[in-house]
Amino acid sequence: MDRGIRTVEDVLQLLDSLFAPQADRWTTDAGDWWDGFYSDRSKPVPFFAAKPDENLVSYLDRGLVTTGRALDLGCGPGRNALYLASLGFEVDAVDLSPAAVAWAGERARESAADIRFVCGDAFSLSGTELRGTYDLIYDSGCFHHLPPHRRVSHLAFLERHLAPGGRFGLVCFADGAVGSDLPDAEFYRQGRLEGGLAYSADSLRRIFGDLTEIELRRMRDEPPGSPSFGEPFLWAGLFGRGD
Repeated sequence: MDRGIRTVEDVLQLLDSLFAPQADRWTTDAGDWWDGFYSDRSKPVPFFAAKPDENLVSYLDRGLVTTGRALDLGCGPGRNALYLASLGFEVDAVDLSPAAVAWAGERARESAADIRFVCGDAFSLSGTELRGTYDLIYDSGCFHHLPPHRRVSHLAFLERHLAPGGRFGLVCFADGAVGSDLPDAEFYRQGRLEGGLAYSADSLRRIFGDLTEIELRRMRDEPPGSPSFGEPFLWAGLFGRGD
C-alpha cells in the first residue's frame, strides 16, 4: 500500500500519471514524442522556419519590452531565442526535446548567436541550470500543452524567475479556433490532452491575474514570405510584473 503523498509536488506528479504517456506532451518522458516531431526538419510546419513571432517583434519595436535577460520557455528550434539574441538580450532557452535543442544549437552556431541552451523540464531545473531571474520570460506554444494542474507549476515558475518590472510573453491556442475547449475535469476523465488546451481571453486574464495585462490579442496572420511568424488561431499576450 502506497501512502507516500506529502507535498504539493507529490500531488502534481500523481495527477501527471493520470495521463497516458503518448497523450501528455509536457512531462519529461514526452521528450521522446517531441524528438519524433522535430526529427524531420523538412515537414511543412510553419513554426519550423527560423523567424520570430510577429507579436514579439512588435513588443520590441514599440518599446513594450526592452533589452535584458531573457528566457525562452519551450524554445523548440530556437527561432525566438535567436531573434532576442540578435537584439542584444542575454538569452537562456529551455526545451524538453534533445532534438529541438540540437537543432536550435546548430542555428545559433551558424549565426554566431550567444545563447545558453538547457534540455529538460523547466519547472524542475535547479538554480544552477537557470540563472536567477529574467527581465523577459517568453512562452510560445508551451503553456497550451500543460495539463490543467501544471498551471500551478507555471505560475510558481513565474513567481520565482520573473524579475520585478519584468515582462511575460505568451502565445497559446485560442478558444473556438484550435486545440480542445473541453472543461478541465474532462481531460482527467479521458486521460488525454487532445493535442493541447484552448483558452479564452477571460480565462487567461484570470489565470495570470497577479500580473498586469499590457496587451492581449489574436496573433496577426503572416504570409509565408513574411519575416515573422503569425497565425490567427493563437492568442498573443504580454503581461508585466510590478516593481
